[in-house]
Amino acid sequence: MSHSISPRRIAIQTAAVLLADLTAWPTMVSATENKTETDTEFYPQAKPRRLVFPRDFGAHPSYRTEWWYLTGWLGQGPTAMGFQLTFFRSRTQHATENPSRLAPQQLLFAHAAVSVAKEDVFLSANRAGRLSGTRLRAETTDTNLQFEDWHLSRVQRAASEIYEGYFAGEGFALSFEALATQPAILRGQTGWSQKGPQAQQASHYYSRAPLSVKASVSLGKQTHMLEGKAWLDHEWSSQMLMPGAVGWDWLGINFLDGGTLMAFQIRNKHSQPLYAHVDARDRLGRPAKGWSALRWQAHGSWRSKSLIHYPIPMDLVVGGQSFRLVPLMLAQEVDARASTGGFYWEGAVSLMQEERLLGHGYLELTGYGAPLRM
Repeated sequence: MSHSISPRRIAIQTAAVLLADLTAWPTMVSATENKTETDTEFYPQAKPRRLVFPRDFGAHPSYRTEWWYLTGWLGQGPTAMGFQLTFFRSRTQHATENPSRLAPQQLLFAHAAVSVAKEDVFLSANRAGRLSGTRLRAETTDTNLQFEDWHLSRVQRAASEIYEGYFAGEGFALSFEALATQPAILRGQTGWSQKGPQAQQASHYYSRAPLSVKASVSLGKQTHMLEGKAWLDHEWSSQMLMPGAVGWDWLGINFLDGGTLMAFQIRNKHSQPLYAHVDARDRLGRPAKGWSALRWQAHGSWRSKSLIHYPIPMDLVVGGQSFRLVPLMLAQEVDARASTGGFYWEGAVSLMQEERLLGHGYLELTGYGAPLRM
């Protein structure tokens, strides 16, 4: 029995949400436009504070945008696969006292994909709907997300902390368990991560990495049992992009020695960095030296089926050293027009220094075809 959701169903589902009240949809402004006074007053601003767990593992419904983003690298060599599962929550400007059950006060989107290197196949699916508290839900007390049969949740088993998940699409399905071996990594200032020079251009942000993952991957009639490393990001904000920004490049790498590397840069329309940050950790979770002056540098260009040019492969330059981000496969572009809108490149990559493999992870490239809208 297939668990996929058809493009027709996605279109009908999305249309139902929008037709409930088009004027209530959040003002989806591009980074080059200014936020309105209404937006500023309606949504809270992310401000420095101490994150409290497990509460902050859960949803934060008052904020404009929130996502839980889990990626993984499974297997090695010709059996290698990448996967991603992302849940997005969006708060509209419907008044909470609106008695109508049709008022879309909270929307939920979900993206999932599998990259199969051996077959050079990229399979993806995405969904959109209204949070209902039953088949579409995002709990506030802990990580517990559901979009019909897709789900992601954090569970405690004796002394073990595990993330469980499942997703499926046309021709593929994946279920996994990811064991957390480190406490949450608080990004920026104890979990308050700036995305620009102004205080309001910030998010609350933490990561769970590395995660030791075991997965059952079904591709057509074949099922593969694979192990590897995964990464979870959880971020919530009401404003992330500064004026003049069109998108970002983001990277999360699990080093083979147990350390981690997270880096991002916010870009303008000329692909010049407006704001950048890097956070490298050793295998014990302590800050690692030598990565603070990291620069992103395109090493090539690949044109997708959507005719968008992405700067991949890509190099990371630190001082006199150069590192190469090598994609598991080039064709890892997500078509999200039926849910959050537009295209973006989201793919499994290896971090190499000359011929030496340093680690695996995921690279995200947004705002290349058109300015990203938040």
